[in-house]
Amino acid sequence: MTVKEVFDLRTQGRIEEAYDAIRSLYAVDKRPYTSLAMFLTAADILRKRVVEGQYQEAERILKALERILPQVPDKEGWVKSNFERCCALLNRHEQSLHQEKLSEHLQMGIWGEELAASYLRQKGFVILGRDWHSVHRDIDIIAQDGDTIVFVEVKTRRNRDFGDPVQAVDAEKRYHLRKAINHYIKYHKIDNPYRFDVITIVGAMGSEMPDITHIEDFNIMESPSQGWYKKKRY
Repeated sequence: MTVKEVFDLRTQGRIEEAYDAIRSLYAVDKRPYTSLAMFLTAADILRKRVVEGQYQEAERILKALERILPQVPDKEGWVKSNFERCCALLNRHEQSLHQEKLSEHLQMGIWGEELAASYLRQKGFVILGRDWHSVHRDIDIIAQDGDTIVFVEVKTRRNRDFGDPVQAVDAEKRYHLRKAINHYIKYHKIDNPYRFDVITIVGAMGSEMPDITHIEDFNIMESPSQGWYKKKRY
């Protein structure tokens, strides 16, 4: 197994296989590119373990990430940012240890983002980043569709009792998303064409058949109009 093959497995969403492969490779090869693959794959697994409720395992992986971090090339600082998000994810858990589990809202959000990322990978998108932060603004998923950079907002709900989840992408939310996207484009000097998509997920957490709607090229400048997008089931 090569490092490239590990990255291919990640792109396909086969992160357990990628994790097993990179651990074996990293045991005998700790060069920068291998260390990067080890770090990113372990971060994937950490998030998955949190979703699964395996917090002790997630904390063990976080300690391993901390040891690996100095070996990973990180000119633009996005690896460190990834590590900080993993810390924040577990910190949120530690702050609620007095509860039996994380709040349902947080769990739903994590579950929804994992589903959305898997859905995009199966459609052939390449995931470039997750939970990218710009001051107090964030972008859930950054992906690439051919030559196009796609910024994705994910909204997850148990049902539509209070309306369609896309309605949560309101004027204030769109304003902050525009700011975050502009920051990302300038920071990374993006020359590619780009667009903004919304993915909504409706269903009970852990459901095998949630209703996934992918709204491509969502007009971030205007409010959504009912019925102008096409639902695609996952």
